[in-house]
Amino acid sequence: MRSFASDNNSSVHPEILNAVIQSNKDHAVGYGDDALTKQAEETIKSAFGVECDVFFVLNGTGANSVALQAVTRSFDCIIATQTAHICVDECGAPTKMSGCRIMEVQSCDGKITPELIQTKLVGQGVVHHSQPRVVYISQVTELGTVYTLDEVRAIADMLHQNNMYLHMDGARIANACAYLGCSLKEATVDVGVDILSFGGTKNGMMMGEAIISFDPELSKNIGYYRKQSAQLASKMRYLSAQFIPYIEQNIWLENATLANQKALKLAEILKQYPAVSFTQKVESNALFLTLDRKIVDQLLEKYYFYFWNEAESEIRLVTSWDTTDEDIEQFSLTLAKACKAVG
Repeated sequence: MRSFASDNNSSVHPEILNAVIQSNKDHAVGYGDDALTKQAEETIKSAFGVECDVFFVLNGTGANSVALQAVTRSFDCIIATQTAHICVDECGAPTKMSGCRIMEVQSCDGKITPELIQTKLVGQGVVHHSQPRVVYISQVTELGTVYTLDEVRAIADMLHQNNMYLHMDGARIANACAYLGCSLKEATVDVGVDILSFGGTKNGMMMGEAIISFDPELSKNIGYYRKQSAQLASKMRYLSAQFIPYIEQNIWLENATLANQKALKLAEILKQYPAVSFTQKVESNALFLTLDRKIVDQLLEKYYFYFWNEAESEIRLVTSWDTTDEDIEQFSLTLAKACKAVG
């Protein structure tokens, strides 16, 4: 089945799969004390061009939950947009694990700004209020939009002036780098990110993410939080080995570039249909648009995808590294038939 539901549904890149197969030799020390995990850590450090601490985890929710525990105490609060993944799609895991309240700000494009953050910087030093400690941003955002480097830097500068931290959820950071034409270092270290959830599952990997701490003070207890959060894999090599070709062979950027290109191609085709109205800019591999509900229902008979706002008949389409031109052409033909049938 081919779909535009999510890049989570895509296949594993052959080189990544081969890395897992090649790691399946002999015995190796568990829980990350193996040679492949050490190599993967050094590979990631090289990609970010700075000394940092790398902690492999099982999934994105785990990465966000552990990272946020590292930068907060239970009386702190986390600031994020109302569409943020930690607010909508993680079943309250970050709140449960950190004990922190999440303060939501309203954003029409998925981005947070210093001005929006400022509205939540109240009650600082007052014992009756949760203390603002960290801002969570997604790069790419949940609405498919991309922060510019200057936008991230402005957020980080403001937070650091207020003794706060910036956590970036980089589940799709590769797509952001492909769009911005920048390196991983430029997208994170150079703009003041303190801690990163580094994703690969949506971009050709089989499983697993990495928490990357750019602050030694934040790194001190992450290992303990990871264990308590059930995110410490025993046979770590099968997870960490994927990151070696992912980085060294530039798969992270090539896959993201392909996915972004397919999204743009799909967008250009969809723009030809008067029934389609885009609700967000197409800056990554996600498209947000509205269609007549009758047309959507016909598309759903053949394709699997998600409503974003069912009341408004707004849907989300996501391309992946393995989306083909034929996939796009077939979707266009199906849409054309649905539009004709509805009239």
